[in-house]
Amino acid sequence: MSKVAIIGRPNVGKSTIFNRLVGRKLALVDDQPGVTRDRREGEGRIADLAFTVIDTAGLEEGDPETLAGRMRAQTETALSDCDVIVFVIDARAGVTGTDRHFAAAIRRAGKPIIVLANKAESGAGRDGAYEAFSLGLGDPIPFSAEHGQGLGDLYDALVDALPASARLDPDEEDEGAPLVLGEEEDGSELDATKPLRIAVLGRPNAGKSTLLNRILGEDRLLTGPEPGITRDSIAIETEWRGRKLKLFDTAGLRRRSRVVEKVEKLAVADALRAVRFAEVVVLLLDATIPFEKQDLSLADLVEQEGRALVIGLNKWDLIDNKSDRARELREEADRLLPQLRGTRVVPVSGLTGAHVDKLLEEVVATHAIWNTRISTGRLNRWLGPVVDSTPPPAVSGRRIKIRYMTQPKARPPFFVLFGNSVESIPESYKRYLVNGLRETFGLIGVPIRLSMRSGGANPYAPKKRR
Repeated sequence: MSKVAIIGRPNVGKSTIFNRLVGRKLALVDDQPGVTRDRREGEGRIADLAFTVIDTAGLEEGDPETLAGRMRAQTETALSDCDVIVFVIDARAGVTGTDRHFAAAIRRAGKPIIVLANKAESGAGRDGAYEAFSLGLGDPIPFSAEHGQGLGDLYDALVDALPASARLDPDEEDEGAPLVLGEEEDGSELDATKPLRIAVLGRPNAGKSTLLNRILGEDRLLTGPEPGITRDSIAIETEWRGRKLKLFDTAGLRRRSRVVEKVEKLAVADALRAVRFAEVVVLLLDATIPFEKQDLSLADLVEQEGRALVIGLNKWDLIDNKSDRARELREEADRLLPQLRGTRVVPVSGLTGAHVDKLLEEVVATHAIWNTRISTGRLNRWLGPVVDSTPPPAVSGRRIKIRYMTQPKARPPFFVLFGNSVESIPESYKRYLVNGLRETFGLIGVPIRLSMRSGGANPYAPKKRR
């Protein structure tokens, strides 16, 4: 079985990640640094990937006979034996000198490296995650072992790094290893023809299972007038116009105060995991009572998780004055969801099948936007006139100078703005830039991440002749 070693300085959350991957608490976890002293192994699993995961102690210097020296020897053995290195930093703390020491050591191992920026669930953590670009080890993955955020991105990275033998056969039984999303997962390839992962989310009785049955062309999922019939996130593969889809039907999510039964609490957690594993989320609303407070909370959750969003207005067969009502609801979506301005809103009827193809067309289109990469040249040709026409306000009498912007990653689109004192740019100006990016480059229906970094001269500016 392929081996994945978790490497990092003390107290970055390596053991919590280990426990998350093996699905149970085999490693002792505490806030005190250095709790892990031995090399610990377990059977890790994310969906259809199976591997041995190794929790390590550290790479602190020390004489061979000392505790630190013996711990280092254990970690070096793990580095030698593994197929892939998962290098963990604390996103809230940013990159430290010890992290750079570890990065140099693992680079010498000559193995594929995945950088996990753990504890990235907060805004500060997400910003700190991208300091790891400076390590030169590839794109860091914002991650939260505590909350399970980022598992889908880690899955994608492991698929690329591990040998094909790490993929389980669809018919192979492996009950001893935990699945991220339940027993419906199978061995779909994540390549150019990979299934597009879609989670259908909504309040109880919004008609999620009815819609999915219509897409599938069969009564695969239990439906009925009683809210809360679906308890688990159910993954089903299908094909639409030659495109493979993997659909996740989720339990209806209601207000936290109304989530009482233990089994329902587990169902809600399962639905949230489906969102984190999805690429596009269809937020299905009941068109007769749309945009309830819980609907807006679910849309905000999708944005926080960095997933693409399409809104489906189900039960459209019950609506009168359809044209006027559709226009009103699209305007209402822009007003209530400014952080996802322009999100596609599609009237649909799971009962009659009306506009189901249109909904899937918008899902595919939004997925393409979520994957958008914009060249640095295009970005800065846009940025210059935008900043010249509306410069950032001075802070404490100091002028902020914006130098350039680049996009280091997509899924969702993530941009870094460089300049002098750009960390002091107010939120209102950040929104101005984000709205400009969204409108100019058509980034509708997807979250946009914008990080600020102080830096020197613009490396993309024309060179002056001597």
